[in-house]
Amino acid sequence: HPGGEEVLREQAGGDATENFEDVGHSTDARELSKTFIIGELHPDDRSKITRPAETLITTVDSDSSWWTNWVIPAISALVVALMYRIYVSED
Repeated sequence: HPGGEEVLREQAGGDATENFEDVGHSTDARELSKTFIIGELHPDDRSKITRPAETLITTVDSDSSWWTNWVIPAISALVVALMYRIYVSED
């Protein structure tokens, strides 16, 4: 889903019609949604549905990934700079 999996998880087991309308989907999205609609639930059966237990959304601990965001690019830039300097000095 282009809006992310959280959007789907929040609506899991429920009627997402109102939320779908509130977002203001494009004409293409509306046409595409028609291919996924398999029917409507009878109003008498709607009360029988129980909402699933809250789903667990795993997030990445930002403290543990700081080095991947800064150290690896810095080392990569250093290696590229050294390779460029060696290449230029050989000419």
